[in-house]
Amino acid sequence: MGEIMLRLSTPGQSRFVQSDTLCVNYGGGEANVAVSCANYGHEAYFVSKLPEHEIGQAALNSLRKFGVHTDYIARGGNRLGIYYLETGASMRPSKVIYDRAGSSIAEAKPEDFNFEEIFSGADWFHWSGITPAISDASAECLRQACIAAKKAGVTVSCDLNFRKKLWTSQKAQSIMKPLMQYVDVCIGNEEDAELCLGFKPESDVEGGSTDAEGYKGIFKGMMETFGFKYVISTLRESFSATHNGWKAMIYDGKEFYVSKRYDINPIIDRVGGGDSFSGGIIHGLLTKPNQGEALEFAVAASALKHTIPGDVNMVSAAEVEALAGGAANGRVQR
Repeated sequence: MGEIMLRLSTPGQSRFVQSDTLCVNYGGGEANVAVSCANYGHEAYFVSKLPEHEIGQAALNSLRKFGVHTDYIARGGNRLGIYYLETGASMRPSKVIYDRAGSSIAEAKPEDFNFEEIFSGADWFHWSGITPAISDASAECLRQACIAAKKAGVTVSCDLNFRKKLWTSQKAQSIMKPLMQYVDVCIGNEEDAELCLGFKPESDVEGGSTDAEGYKGIFKGMMETFGFKYVISTLRESFSATHNGWKAMIYDGKEFYVSKRYDINPIIDRVGGGDSFSGGIIHGLLTKPNQGEALEFAVAASALKHTIPGDVNMVSAAEVEALAGGAANGRVQR
């Protein structure tokens, strides 16, 4: 459940001020996760609200073409949220500008959705911290969805996904902490954990440290505080906008598991990398025999997403399995 937006990005690595054209894509945190799940063979449904005009329909159609069900997307409101993306390179970071105030999902109400019907027969419900940050109205819709999901016995996962351009850490914690009572699987990086929940790792993340030892304490603290079944964090080494190290860690209350590390160079499009990880971990926890294999699938899936333009991860489970199994040389497949 969340918002799908119109993405307008500059061609290549050009800057906003020099671009005469913008490339059109559709995407958003939870929508990207739904696409990944559909690509892996799951029956994925996206819950949102879109305007009834042609741009809203284009966003809905973008989900349908990837096999995501749109039965539970309410229609109404005046506009689709927009974000502008300038892709960075080397030491110049990417930039995002939001234009999403007053979007259909920002003004949605709980009565726009039949949550009892939505969660009937469902196995898994995923949301991120972006949705309650959009507006107080969307936060209340999400709260009602979480209540209905737990009543229906559905596993709930949350990607903390803090966005400083949408709310402050103080506001985030006031909303996110109460919502954690409904969450089984908590996903987030070190910044998310600190700004959304108040847990800070004992490692120099800004200095490039991704030593898993620094995260074990906050993983245990988060699990003890909120009762999660799994706590998961991606561990990113950001050498430049186009060169990252990438791995992750998972904790089930008994054992910590750290994945293999990928050196991603060059990055083609980092946007959606975390969402592709979430989609991969959902698939992994639903289908793999243990948390280690689930995590390796998720990390490999996300590494591949960094090579694909656009928001969504257009890879199959077989392609992810091949990379997770060691096929990383990029040779032409004939």
